[in-house]
Amino acid sequence: ECLAGAGTQTAALAFGGYSGYPTYQTLSCTEEYDGTNWSAGGALNNARYCLAGAGTQTAGLAFGGDSSDSYCTEEYNGSTNTWSNEASLSTPRSFPGGAGTQTAALAISGYDYYDASDYVSVTEEYNGASWSAGGNISTPRSSMGAAGIQNAALAFGGEDDGYPGLSCTEEYNGATWESGGALSNANYELAGAGTQTAG
Repeated sequence: ECLAGAGTQTAALAFGGYSGYPTYQTLSCTEEYDGTNWSAGGALNNARYCLAGAGTQTAGLAFGGDSSDSYCTEEYNGSTNTWSNEASLSTPRSFPGGAGTQTAALAISGYDYYDASDYVSVTEEYNGASWSAGGNISTPRSSMGAAGIQNAALAFGGEDDGYPGLSCTEEYNGATWESGGALSNANYELAGAGTQTAG
């Protein structure tokens, strides 16, 4: 549970997560999907769960999550099946939304256990080398679904302080967030796929 993913239907990645009963382990494993079968990929350097992912099977990105380092960012090289530690997030977060590619990604909102305000409003943008602040989301949340690219992304559903199960959708244009159409059913602990115009 609480793992992250990236890629496409015929070339996907799944990484990290939490095993639950009976082992209760924070996981570092990666698996690759070819449209038919799953096979083992390279392990994350930092085992974690409730993280976000972006990118492709051959150029993936993992960031945030519950671990000893909630700032941590790792890049996946599908040619060598290895993860490398990269520039840290400015704001630690778990349950963030992730969108974009390895060289143009978004870390959207999430939950910060180290901050009294808990829910993170800031979006961070990754350029393949470092993170920088983007536009603040209007409804800070965790456990949302996300999709799209760095300058045309979606965040939908999720939970905020005292309100598990949101229906609101927001659209990002690379600078600011604006309201989109609400989900038919309010929900949280979601996954997302597709683009801003076909999510």
